Amino acid sequence: MPVTAFQDNKDFSNPDFPYISTISQKDHKSGYSEYNPYANALAQFDRAVSHLNLKRGVIDMLRCTKRELSVNFPVMMDNGDTRIFRGYRVHHSVVKGPTKGGIRYSPAVSLDEIRALAMWMTWKCALMNLPFGGAKGGVIVNPKELSQRELERLTRRYATEISIMMGPESDIPAPDVGTNPQIMAWIMDTYSMHRGFSIPAVVTGKPLEIGGSLGRTEATGRGVAFCVAEALKLRGIDPRGATVAVQGFGNVGSVACRLVNEMGMKVIGVTCSKGGMYRSDGLDIDSVSAHFASGGCLTSLTGTDFISNEELLTLDCDVLIAAAVENQITTSNVNEVRARIIAEGANGPITAEADETLNDKEVFIIPDILCNAGGVIVSYLEWVQDLQSFFWPVDEINLKLQYLMRQAFDSVLDCSSQYRVAMREAAQILAIQRISEAIVLRGIYP
Repeated sequence: MPVTAFQDNKDFSNPDFPYISTISQKDHKSGYSEYNPYANALAQFDRAVSHLNLKRGVIDMLRCTKRELSVNFPVMMDNGDTRIFRGYRVHHSVVKGPTKGGIRYSPAVSLDEIRALAMWMTWKCALMNLPFGGAKGGVIVNPKELSQRELERLTRRYATEISIMMGPESDIPAPDVGTNPQIMAWIMDTYSMHRGFSIPAVVTGKPLEIGGSLGRTEATGRGVAFCVAEALKLRGIDPRGATVAVQGFGNVGSVACRLVNEMGMKVIGVTCSKGGMYRSDGLDIDSVSAHFASGGCLTSLTGTDFISNEELLTLDCDVLIAAAVENQITTSNVNEVRARIIAEGANGPITAEADETLNDKEVFIIPDILCNAGGVIVSYLEWVQDLQSFFWPVDEINLKLQYLMRQAFDSVLDCSSQYRVAMREAAQILAIQRISEAIVLRGIYP
């Protein structure tokens, strides 16, 4: 369907707007860093879109974020001082519906990181056939350095600052790195106080008592475990006794760890930010989980050996679950990676250059927008339940999750075969196709 508003404009010489281009960010005068997540997101986009016959205007539109909000806001600290914090909320696309994406609290938050995560959320939602576009938010802060009252004041002020973009029909946040159900409860309450009545559907990942969904806490890890099981089948590896290493023992990694262990897989190594533990004949996951939940460090369990995050990434294992943060496998360590399957429980744990090397080594990568999509699936289900004020039992939630994950996994496999590309490119090709079709059908206003 031709749409004349999308011109085949070949002029990409404007240095002030470098991310509207068909060429890789690596080639721009503004420079390129392998560790810049937005540059990696654009490089991935370039590879995927090269397989599609899209109008230049459509490509340009998908390369841009829809809107970006940067806020600097004061927070009263417990000692009476006032500190200024910086936060962001970015919408990448609103073509398919309201935006959806987490909020992270971390000292490493940057605008480029939030842009990349918002773009990946657009592809993730499209791949899962959810009626959402992608968004992301974050505050530059170490939440562990704040008291509970300081954290609440920061959250409520940040929620007020971004409320101009937020709403159950416009933008629905969720937890991410450094945030949790309690923080979502504060955001929901703050937004509701401004409106004068309770609006549970404005956020997902809330406590059950105020409109949260059963199965939401385990959803991302459950989706990761499902993808790992499917990948083992494809590679002809018996899950009983298959060896697994897990980087990141947070909400995603710990749940995935438990579930793959229940399937008969042998988890030989787990790490958190400070390192972790290794045991060649398999860890007792129940003991590890109990130890960690009680406040114990993953590096201090009797009967295990210490292992660093760097060492864990290079373990000889069948499956590596990368469930920490982005930029973990790079050109500096990719040649040492020995896993046959990598499941991206985190967003962007493999850089674009490292991705190429792993593909050449025929490592089967389950890309982030597929592998960790369980969270946004159940977030969607939570949003639907809040809107209709009717809630489903956990078994029904898990069945819906598995159904949508299987549909997406099989579709990506088919696309991979059709285009003869790796799973990441296939997943992004599918997602970009769906978004571009929606753009063309909607047209350009006015």
